[in-house]
Amino acid sequence: MDITLIKTFLEVAATGSFVSASDHLYVTQSAVSLRIQRLEDSLGQPLFTRSKAGAELTSAGKEFENYALSLIKIWEEARQQIAIPEGFTKSLTIGAQYSLWPRLGFRWVDDMQKRMPDLNIRGEVGMPDRLTRFIIEGVIQAALVYTPQTRPGLTVEPVLDDDLILVASWENPTLPLDGQYVFVDWGPEFIHAHNAALPDLHHNGLTFALGAMALDYIIHRRAAAYLPARSVKRQLDAGRLHLVPHAPTFPYPIWSVWRNDADADVVAIAKSSLRDMAHGIDHTQDDILQDLADLSQ
Repeated sequence: MDITLIKTFLEVAATGSFVSASDHLYVTQSAVSLRIQRLEDSLGQPLFTRSKAGAELTSAGKEFENYALSLIKIWEEARQQIAIPEGFTKSLTIGAQYSLWPRLGFRWVDDMQKRMPDLNIRGEVGMPDRLTRFIIEGVIQAALVYTPQTRPGLTVEPVLDDDLILVASWENPTLPLDGQYVFVDWGPEFIHAHNAALPDLHHNGLTFALGAMALDYIIHRRAAAYLPARSVKRQLDAGRLHLVPHAPTFPYPIWSVWRNDADADVVAIAKSSLRDMAHGIDHTQDDILQDLADLSQ
């Protein structure tokens, strides 16, 4: 059976929409429909009930979903096992949001390689929904994200208590920033808290959905944005960015998500390594928040 058909089925089942599935899979809606039709023809049963509201699993579709997840998992395990290079005995694939790789993910990889020289490591990048889908399908065994999605068979654990702080690219910035504020969409909880705490702060008509984009943007322009404290530490130290006094901070914790059925020995060492890496960089945020408190007095 074509594994692409199984992955398409799971994407439609997860999103409840052929349109959303086509966006996530980077194919046309007609291609998604054709794949589902081929799968239904092979099984001899309709898997979805289509309507203007979306696509809902039929009873046959619900029954097939568990088999589909098992098929994907077995396929990914086989693919990864076969791909292990000579000289390595175990494999672990981890994912992380883009901004989490440089300051945490890479250090984690370095430490795991020291602890397990025979471990083959593969890295993936993506937003939380993509990484969650990869974990469910067995493409990756663990992920670092800001907004975890709980699913059966997955464990979510806290890693770091990060904070979003307001920074600007010019010296001595002050609220309300004179229209130089760039809004970064850090999710519904941030938006709600932001609107409540800063009702008079208006952005310049520009919104970024990815913090890493905003960081690069504001450094090269007269602009300001809310960004994770640890991710801007280097720019603050170098004088490329500056803290905005009296601006509130917003909690934005980092989480790890794990497959419950991943290799227990590898996961135990990987979790221990991640805890040590998180502990080693935890003090950097405290320094930044203290600097902000001093400026705001």
